Amino acid sequence: MAKTILLTGATDGIGLATAKLLAAEGHHLLVHGRSTSKLADTVATLTAIPGAGPVQTLQADLSHLEEVVAMARTVLVSGQALDVLINNAGVYSTPNPRTESGLDVRFVVNTLAPYLLAQKLAPLLGAEGRVVNLSSAAQASVDLAALRGEQFLSDSAAYAQSKLALTMWSRQWGLNRAANEPINIAVNPASLLGSKMVSDAFGVKGGDLNIGADILTRAALSEEFANASGQYFDNDSGRFAPPHPDALNAQICAEVVNTIESLLGDYLVE
Repeated sequence: MAKTILLTGATDGIGLATAKLLAAEGHHLLVHGRSTSKLADTVATLTAIPGAGPVQTLQADLSHLEEVVAMARTVLVSGQALDVLINNAGVYSTPNPRTESGLDVRFVVNTLAPYLLAQKLAPLLGAEGRVVNLSSAAQASVDLAALRGEQFLSDSAAYAQSKLALTMWSRQWGLNRAANEPINIAVNPASLLGSKMVSDAFGVKGGDLNIGADILTRAALSEEFANASGQYFDNDSGRFAPPHPDALNAQICAEVVNTIESLLGDYLVE
C-alpha cells in the first residue's frame, strides 16, 4: 500500500537517492529542499521514474525555525494523511555558522529543526506513523553551552555533538512515547557515503549512496522496524546497536532534551 512520506533534504545526496527508491515503489512524496530550482529538478527526476506516485514540494531553510513551523503548518492544513517523516537534512560546515539569534547552525539544522518538525507533525502521524532520524557514527558528548550557542565548536565537533543530540531525543521520545504518538528511530546510514557533505568535509568520493537510501527506506516502511521505537540502527554493522554511552544515560538525555525544548520555546506552541 502506498504511503505518504515527507523527506527533508531530498534534493541531493542520500535524500535524493532515498526519494528515488520511494518513488519507484509508488509512494506519495513530500520532498523538502532549500532551493526552488533544485526542488523543480527533483520533481522532474522523480516523476520520470516508472510507477512514481504524486510528488509535492516543500521549500524551507531549516536554519530558520520559523520556516520549519511554516512548513509543518502547510502539511497540517493540507488535509492529507502523513505516514512517515524522514529527517534526513543535515549540515556539516557552513560559511556562517551562527544564526541571527546566536545559535550554532549545525545544532539548529541537525538537532532542533528535526525535533520541532517531528513535534508539529506528531498528531498527523499518529500511533501508526514513523519518524526516522538520520544519525551518524560520528557521535560526541553534547556540550550544553555549545547547544545553547554560548560556545563555538569546530565543524567536526559540532556535527558529532548535534548528531548525538538528535539520537538522544529520538531515543528518549521513542522509548517514552504516548500511545497516540509515532515511533522514533535513529539510523546511521553508513559511514562516508558519497554525498556532497562527505566530499566537502573529507575530500573523498565516498561509498554508494544507495546503501544509505536502502536502510532509510527499510526504517520507514519495513516490518523489521515496526517495534524499534527508541532504537538506534548502525548500518556500519548492519544491526541495531548501542549508540554513544551518553544516549543510554537517562539523566544526560533528559538534560539535552530539556535544553532543546527550552531553546525551541514558543516555536513548539505556535
